[in-house]
Amino acid sequence: MRFYFTILFSFLIQFVFSQELTQTIRGTVLDKQTQSPLPGVVISILNTTPFTATTTNENGKFRFDNVLLGRKQLKISLISYKEKAQTVVLTTGKETVLSIELEESAVQGEEIVVTAEVDKTKTNNKMATVSSRVFSTEEANRYAGSRGDPARMAANFAGVSGANDSRNDIIIRGNSPLGILWRLNGLDIPNPNHFGSMGSSGGPISILNNNTLDNSDFMTGAFPADYGNATAGVFDLKMRTGNNEKYEFLGMVGFNGFELGAEGPFNKKKKNGSFMINYRYSTLSVFKYIGLDFGTGSAVPQYQDLTFKVDLPTKKVGKFTVWGIGGLSYAELRQSQQSKDNNLYGYSGRDTYFRSNVGAGGVSHTYLINGSSYVKTNIGVSGQYNGIKSDRVDTSTSPVTIRPEYRNTSYTTRYSGNFTYNKKFNSRNFVNAGIYADVYNTTFVDSIDIDGKGFITLRNYKGQTALARGFIQWKHSFSERFSANIGFTYQYLLLNNSQSPEPRLGLKYELNKKQSFSFGAGLHSQVQPLYVYFATANLGKGQVVETNRNLDFTKAVHAVLAYDVNLFSSVRIKTELYYQYLYSVPVKIRKDYFSTANLGADFNSPNVDSLVNKGTGENYGIELTLEKFYSKGYYFLVTASFFESKYTGSDGVYRNTAFNGNYVLNALAGKEFKIKEKHILALDVKVTYAGGKRYVPIDIAKSIAYHDEVRDASVAYNPQYNPYFRIDVKPSYKLNTKRFTHELSVDIQNVTKHNNIFQEQYDLNTQTIKTDYQLKFFVIPQYRLTF
Repeated sequence: MRFYFTILFSFLIQFVFSQELTQTIRGTVLDKQTQSPLPGVVISILNTTPFTATTTNENGKFRFDNVLLGRKQLKISLISYKEKAQTVVLTTGKETVLSIELEESAVQGEEIVVTAEVDKTKTNNKMATVSSRVFSTEEANRYAGSRGDPARMAANFAGVSGANDSRNDIIIRGNSPLGILWRLNGLDIPNPNHFGSMGSSGGPISILNNNTLDNSDFMTGAFPADYGNATAGVFDLKMRTGNNEKYEFLGMVGFNGFELGAEGPFNKKKKNGSFMINYRYSTLSVFKYIGLDFGTGSAVPQYQDLTFKVDLPTKKVGKFTVWGIGGLSYAELRQSQQSKDNNLYGYSGRDTYFRSNVGAGGVSHTYLINGSSYVKTNIGVSGQYNGIKSDRVDTSTSPVTIRPEYRNTSYTTRYSGNFTYNKKFNSRNFVNAGIYADVYNTTFVDSIDIDGKGFITLRNYKGQTALARGFIQWKHSFSERFSANIGFTYQYLLLNNSQSPEPRLGLKYELNKKQSFSFGAGLHSQVQPLYVYFATANLGKGQVVETNRNLDFTKAVHAVLAYDVNLFSSVRIKTELYYQYLYSVPVKIRKDYFSTANLGADFNSPNVDSLVNKGTGENYGIELTLEKFYSKGYYFLVTASFFESKYTGSDGVYRNTAFNGNYVLNALAGKEFKIKEKHILALDVKVTYAGGKRYVPIDIAKSIAYHDEVRDASVAYNPQYNPYFRIDVKPSYKLNTKRFTHELSVDIQNVTKHNNIFQEQYDLNTQTIKTDYQLKFFVIPQYRLTF
C-alpha cells in the first residue's frame, strides 16, 4: 500500500500548478441501418462559451480541437433523423474518437428530438425491443465491485443475479448461466474467462480486457432472431478501433494484473489503418515470484492474456478487421498444504490441479453495396482446453497419504463463419438476413479411481459435429410511435439431425415523448454442452455406450411486457414483467431430481448418462429499475428483481431450481468532485442484498458410512443459505497533466465483513460438515496511466 500512497502524494503536490489543458474530439457519423456515412450532420458541444459546433464532411467525419477537459455533452442532429445526445469524458492521456449512429425517422422532413441526455436503452442491435440495454466500458470501470469486468458490471442490472464472489457467472431470471451467448465482433465465442471449466460461461477473472472494448449490448430475454443457441441472455461485445492518427500507450497495475497497451496508426500521414494491442500478467503470480505471500499458499492464480485488433479500411473493397483474444491460466488447490486459517474454494480432502486455456480470433469484412444496403462476413476460430488432476488426501496419517483419484483432458476447437445482408428499403422498412455455421472438433477424456483399484474411463470421445443456423427479420415502423420487429431463425445440429424453428416478435408503442410500452416474445433453443452428448454408461466387461448422443435442443418460450417512462432529462423508471416456459430439458430416464436446467451451479462437468428430453421448467417475475444517467456530476441506479424459478425432473416433483434466489436488490451511486479541471475526485458505492443460494443438503449419516460426500436428494434445492449482503466502496482520483492521465482507485469490497456462505462440504478427514465463506473483506488498489 505504501507504493500507492507515494504515487497519490506525488499527484497532490502538483495541485498548485494550474494550466488549461485540452484534448481532441473527433469521429464518424453513420446511418444506423445502412452503416453509410452521413454528411452535413450538425454536432455541437453543449454548455460552452462561445458556442461550439461543426458539421460532418462528405465522409461523415467531424473534429473538435482544443476542447477543455472534463465531461462534455454532444448533440448530434440531422433533418429526418432522430436527434441524439452523447456524453464523453476528455482526459489528456487519450483522444476521444467516436463512432456515432443515427436512426432515420419514420416521419420524413422533421427533426425528432430525444430529450434524454444519455439513453442507454438504445442498443447497438437495430432489432432489440425489450430486456436490452447498452453498457459502456466506463461503467465497468466506474461501478464499485465490478473489478473492470463486464459480467460483474452487468450483475447490477435488473433480472441479473451475481451473488458469487469467486466467479462472474451471470444468472438471468433464474436460468442456468450456461444459457448465455457470448459474441465478440460478430462471432460467437467460448467462455471468455480464466479458469473456466468446459461448457461453463463464467470464471474468477475475465479475459475480456475492458481497455479494449467499445459500447456493447446486454440482453436478458426475448432477443432478436440474429441471436441463436441461447435460452437465457446475450452479451454482444465489440472491440473499439485503435487511434488512426497518433500513438497512445497505457500502463496499469491492479487486481486484473500488470498491463501494458499500445495503439496507433500504421501510417500517420495516410491515416488508413490502425492497430491496438494489450497484454496482462497475473499480479499475484508476480508477487509470488518475488517472494510475497498473501496467505493463499500454493493456491495462487497464475494467468496471462493478450488482446489485439487491426483495422484496415479501403476506398473500394470495404473495411477489413483482424482481431484476437487469448488467455492461459493455472491454479493449485491443495488440501495437503492448506492451513486451518485458509478458506479456499477447493474440494474437501483433495489436491486439485487445474489448467485452462481459451482463445478466439477472427477476420471481418464489411462492404457497402450502395447507400441503402451492406453485407458483412466473419470467419474465425476459437478453442478451449481443460486439464484437471485431482488426488485424494488423507491428513489423518503421518505422513499425509495422497492417492490419485480423477484425471481429465478435454478441449474443443470451433471453426466459425457467418454472412449477413442488411437492406433499408426506406425510413419505415429495414430487413436483415444471415447464415451462421460452426464446426466443432472435440475431445473428452476423463477417468476415475473410486477405490484405489485402478482408473475407470468415464468419457473417451474424439470427433466432429456442426451447428448450422439461418435467420431473417424485418423491422417496420407504422408511425413514429409504433414499430414492429418480426423475425425467424432456424437451427440444425448435424450430430443427430435435431432441428429447431424459432419465431420472434417485438412491438413498441410510444404514448408520448416520455412514455412507452414494449412487448417481446419468441421461441429460443440451445444445444446441450458438448460433454453431455458424449457421456457414457459402463455396461461392464469393457462395454461403454454413449446414451445421450440423440438429445434434442433445450427450448424456451419467452414473453416480456415492459413500461418505460422518462421522469426528467436523465432519470427513467422501467418495469418489466416476464414469463418463460422451458421444455425438452434433458432429465434422467429413471426417476430422479437431476435436470440440465441446474448445470452451472458448481464447478463440475458431470458424467450423467441415460438422459431424455422430457424435463420442463418455468421462470416468471417482475423487475424494476430507477436510474439517473451520469450527468451534473453524479448518477444512481436502483434495481429490484422478484422472481420464481422452478423445474420438474423425471421424478415428477415440481422443485426450485438451483438458481431460485427469489429476489435481488441493488443500489449504486457515485459522485464526482472536479477541482481546477486537472483534478477529479470520485466516490462510488454499491449495496447488494439477494436471496441465498439453493442447495442439496448433505446426508451426514450416509456420508460417514460411505466415506464420501452424499447429498439428500429428497429435499433437493429446498433449503437456502442465508441472504447475501455486501457493501462496496470505491474512492478514486484522476490527475490530468500536459501529456499524461493518472488514475488511482481503491475498491473496498464487503466493507462490513459480512459472512456470505459460499458452500457446505463434507470434510472427509473430520467427518463433519464444513462451511466455506465468500470474501470477508477485500481491498483492490489500482493505478492506471495513459499517455
